[in-house]
Amino acid sequence: MTRYDKLVRDRIPEIVEADGETPITHRADDAEYDRRLREKIVEEAREFEESGDPEELADVLAVVEAICAFEGIDPERLAELRREKRERRGGFGDRIVLERVDEDGSGTEE
Repeated sequence: MTRYDKLVRDRIPEIVEADGETPITHRADDAEYDRRLREKIVEEAREFEESGDPEELADVLAVVEAICAFEGIDPERLAELRREKRERRGGFGDRIVLERVDEDGSGTEE
């Protein structure tokens, strides 16, 4: 027996059965689903951090889509929020790493 206790894709039980094993599952209520989606996005982001595999990044996007659907967030509105934030605070293309902020204003760029 292997314990998982995590949200999985809809066809995973079918795949487990095809492998000759018996999946034990339940359907999450709204509160549990919300919590599990939040856990899942962190899990998938960590997997991408560790592997750098684009498939893991695709999983992150799949979880974002599921969160949008569950929360009633229009994907176009999410894209608009992303654009607005990029305009206000910039993107990540310049590769800037903030090392520290000197409170007295005497810091210099190295």
